[in-house]
Amino acid sequence: MGQMPTVALHTLGCKLNSAETAAIGRRFLERGYTLVPVGEAADVCVINTCTVTARADRECRQIIRRALRAPTDPLLVVTGCYAQLRPEEVASIPGVDLVLGSREKFDVLSYLPEVEEGRGPRVHVSATGLADDFGPAATSAADDRTRAFLKVQDGCDYTCSFCTIPRARGASRSQSIEASVRQAEELVAQGYREIVLTGVNVGDYGRTSGTNLLSLLRALENVQGLQRLRISSGEPNLLTDDLIEAVSASPVLCHHFHLPLQSGDDAVLRRMRRRYTSADFAARVEAIRRRLPDCGIGVDVIVGFPGESEARFQRTTEFLTDLPVSYLHVFTYSERPDTPAAAYADPVSPRERQRRNAVLRAIGEKKRLAFHLELVGRTVPVLLEGDVRDGRRMGLAPNYARVAVLNSSVSATRNSTVSARPTPSVISTGDSTVGNGEGAREATSENTIVLARITSATAACCEAVVVNEEGTLQGSERTAGTRSVAGGARFAGVEGAREVRGAEGVEGADVVRGTSP
Repeated sequence: MGQMPTVALHTLGCKLNSAETAAIGRRFLERGYTLVPVGEAADVCVINTCTVTARADRECRQIIRRALRAPTDPLLVVTGCYAQLRPEEVASIPGVDLVLGSREKFDVLSYLPEVEEGRGPRVHVSATGLADDFGPAATSAADDRTRAFLKVQDGCDYTCSFCTIPRARGASRSQSIEASVRQAEELVAQGYREIVLTGVNVGDYGRTSGTNLLSLLRALENVQGLQRLRISSGEPNLLTDDLIEAVSASPVLCHHFHLPLQSGDDAVLRRMRRRYTSADFAARVEAIRRRLPDCGIGVDVIVGFPGESEARFQRTTEFLTDLPVSYLHVFTYSERPDTPAAAYADPVSPRERQRRNAVLRAIGEKKRLAFHLELVGRTVPVLLEGDVRDGRRMGLAPNYARVAVLNSSVSATRNSTVSARPTPSVISTGDSTVGNGEGAREATSENTIVLARITSATAACCEAVVVNEEGTLQGSERTAGTRSVAGGARFAGVEGAREVRGAEGVEGADVVRGTSP
């Protein structure tokens, strides 16, 4: 196989898997490999798998078959949760050369020489009870994302009746604050503007080592040059008032929470072995809304769990309809081998599961539309991404609203910054069709933060025009010295729905003032 100059990487599943794939990719880059897409000619192909649902298992097998259709015959490595729980099943798939468990995945390069000997698929999977190490992982140059994912926690000590993750990843454990800060500094030095903290149960951070998530957040806030810090998700019973207050008071922490509800019916929650009631969950959401009225709140929910009668499903439907959240991630229950729920009585038929999924997805779409419509007329900082759709540059607001910036440059290179000088005809607050007034300058590039006024919204995303190029956010200070003005509903120097003030800002709806009139 020679020098094995090319490697293809593919991730299935969660943000944690994405961070770990990036860490694996970094090891290959350090050894002189070049990254190529799955399906193209590659010497090695690494697939990092998920096993949350039966669909995830099927998708893994599809990706393996796709990799084997590449012009060359790659050395195929499968790792991740599916490989950890079903190593022999994975090894039996034609074309798989190496199966690595959760502990072994980061040492993939050390296992390649033995596979070259060609004696059939090799399996190296340790029991998760031995998983007392951490396996640091963070997005790097091996990944093409604009935001960086930093793994700070792994494993889970919860015993939810439907979940295989504790068996796949072992006991809860955390990376030290010092190591996390060091990795965050490295990511900022690489040019990342936003870091997303990931883990299986991020809210459990530090419990076994005498610290906690709040202490980690306070340390990371002080990383020079870090402009956004986002928590990927967290158990509602671990979301304290102190954490909510910290997010409210911070110029760096994003106004965004993602909480796993799973069911709005208490009987189903008990059967799932969740650690809260629906009333507890609603109280946490209300606490967020009270302190952070502009916050984006996402919710995970599972439909079709055994014993979820029609009446119990209706309770979930009514609960979610009334809950002031921003969007839903709806999952159809899937029996996972060796979990207590797989043996429960009163299963819901597959057809009924799909119907219920569609019902909750429709509720989720309405909530997402309402969330986006609340932003119309406001100005928010948008971190732009590489994804260009119909001439619009896509990006994220701090509260996780997806924004399509109109009239933006689609040819700028990564990390370049083009100044924006919108004219009055560009600064429109009502129309989704926005003109390019004379003298208007376009912005911007991937990984650039701009101030953009939301002009219209759909359930899919908001549309916006650039108000001014924010660049480095005026050094370490945010515009007007704070991210949140007027009760937290507006961002970075926005005061009122139609005003942006500052040296390069807009005052009123029709006048552009400052250095670029």
